[in-house]
Amino acid sequence: MFTDTLKQLPGISHLAAVRLLDESGEVVATIENKPGQAGSVAVYNHLAQTFGAITPEAARRGLELYGEHTEDARAHPGRHPNIDRLIGLAQTGGSLRVKHLFAG
Repeated sequence: MFTDTLKQLPGISHLAAVRLLDESGEVVATIENKPGQAGSVAVYNHLAQTFGAITPEAARRGLELYGEHTEDARAHPGRHPNIDRLIGLAQTGGSLRVKHLFAG
């Protein structure tokens, strides 16, 4: 279950958000460390620490980490935009850099 997975990932209390940047350095998304998005901050932070960026390989690992939510995202595109993004990267390639915004 995703809640069990989150307990195994590095803590994110020091993060206010993560920003995802495309290859030209443009911000394509900001995921805030708040209810409803904190799990995604934890996943993306872990992937950035492990892979250095959100690469296709990192995206596939992220989909595994999201567990049961990945199947829901596949069945309902648009419901889970942070998972949809990983599905797209895993299928089409590309890479996103992660910029950490630290809590003040």
